[in-house]
Amino acid sequence: MDDRKVLTNHVLRMTDTLLKAGVKAAVISPGSRSTPLAYAFAASEELQTYMQVDERSAGYFALGLAKATGNPVALLCTSGTAASNYHPAITEAFYARVPLIVLTADRPHELRGVGAPQAIDQLNMYGKHVKFSVDLPLAEENEELDWFLERHVNRAVSIAMTKPSGPIHLNIPLREPLLIDFEMKAPQSTFIERISGEIELSTEQKDTFQTIFENTRNGLIIAGELPVGFDKNRFWEFAQKLQWPVLCDPLSNLRAEVSEENSGLCIAHYDALLKSEKFAEGAVPDTVIRFGAQPVSKPLSLFLKKVRPKVFIAVDESPEFRDSLGVVTHHLQASPESVFDIHSQGVSKAYTAMWAAANDLAEKATHQYEGLPGDEGIIVKTLFEMIPGGSDLFCGSSMPIRDVDTFFSKTDKDIAIFSNRGTNGIDGVVSTAFGLQAARKRPTYLLIGDLSFLHDVNGLIVSRFHEMSLTIILLNNDGGGIFSYLPQSTVSNHFEELFGTPTGLTFEHIGAMYDTQYAAVYSVEAFIEEFQKEKTKLVRIIEVFTSRPVNVKAHRAYWADLVERLDGNE
Repeated sequence: MDDRKVLTNHVLRMTDTLLKAGVKAAVISPGSRSTPLAYAFAASEELQTYMQVDERSAGYFALGLAKATGNPVALLCTSGTAASNYHPAITEAFYARVPLIVLTADRPHELRGVGAPQAIDQLNMYGKHVKFSVDLPLAEENEELDWFLERHVNRAVSIAMTKPSGPIHLNIPLREPLLIDFEMKAPQSTFIERISGEIELSTEQKDTFQTIFENTRNGLIIAGELPVGFDKNRFWEFAQKLQWPVLCDPLSNLRAEVSEENSGLCIAHYDALLKSEKFAEGAVPDTVIRFGAQPVSKPLSLFLKKVRPKVFIAVDESPEFRDSLGVVTHHLQASPESVFDIHSQGVSKAYTAMWAAANDLAEKATHQYEGLPGDEGIIVKTLFEMIPGGSDLFCGSSMPIRDVDTFFSKTDKDIAIFSNRGTNGIDGVVSTAFGLQAARKRPTYLLIGDLSFLHDVNGLIVSRFHEMSLTIILLNNDGGGIFSYLPQSTVSNHFEELFGTPTGLTFEHIGAMYDTQYAAVYSVEAFIEEFQKEKTKLVRIIEVFTSRPVNVKAHRAYWADLVERLDGNE
């Protein structure tokens, strides 16, 4: 077999194994050394391929695809610093538990460490931010190597999908010539299938937790960010049996499609409610059961850390259960579905009624909220009033997700909320939103601040290669808005220079460069008018100009009003 056929066999075998292991999409950043695999991916009829020339943005685009589906997504680049640019997205994927299959092409061994161009040390380059890393062998005519390649690639994907899911790294040395034989077909694989089972609770274990539930007077369910495909119907059946209030993080997606039957249990405004010391004193739970990650809300975290419930159960299929507050007393390593099978009836309805009444009061206050000119909260509230059912919203990790937490009331509309909360960074947000839309094929909105948008302007490039539909609500407060709520804001010296970081930039010309539908608005009335206009281009940017000082003033007035209503409500 000549060198080209040997190389073709190698990359086609790898591609076929990835497909059989569950990889359905690949994001490619073009480069010379990765040519054979790029050709093999593009030639596959079963693999959906996407192009993004900027590797940093490509990583986040792949993250969005994987986050939206729960399926592993391949990410391919050439050698050198191209691979370095994947690191931010890989880090987010690791902490967000998203399965990325990172494939970095590399120089052959004889060109490593000798000053060859575009050759860096790529072995274990992502360190502890990947679950598995291997330097694969060079292509050669060797049947045993073929068997090894099939099984090792499958092992890698299996590790990526095992709880906690996460990224893995395959470093792939390739020797020139780099062209493949397009007439060759994928070789017959000797590996058939990977089958993974679910972690279930035994009858004895279920009985233990049933006893805990039955002896609980004031029980609380907390729902953090939950994966796509989470069985919401079974969850609500479980909550109905317990009759415990459910604190629903916006990323749990339990605030949407809320039925009348479940409405009394769905608590959306706990972040604001827990700002009232009087309410918090009467809301102390005996037992807490949490599904998913710890919610966004800081008041909730402070509350839980202060009261330290006697029983705090974290349901997490991973042995690496999340407990940043140090309050978990029981780690229930099992699928949520196995917990839903535990049969128990709630004891105290007064506790649930107290939460429900307070949430109703907060909903009324939110509904009546009018904000101030230059306030971002009223824009977010208005967005949720106008956004149609059957839509997705991706939001930035700084102030946008906090405003979503505050102003997204429970609704019967089908609205799904997503964000990058693995590391809570502000980079890569545009690209992740595009990846989400590409996978889910639903009308998608992106709520983002100006600094976060600047971090990933290159993410718009993907719209030049693929038909991507996205409406971007760009909140431009000329700097880092969240710092105005932090202790740094009390020190006037150097605050604007170090934290406010005003750029004075607007984005009309960026919109024109990428041929988007662009509008600049300066009031909530103008926002409503613009939002309701027909979308004439695939990518649309509505830049809303706001004020950081006004934003802080309006938010604090809203919280003070709500606390006053709560404390005066006997």
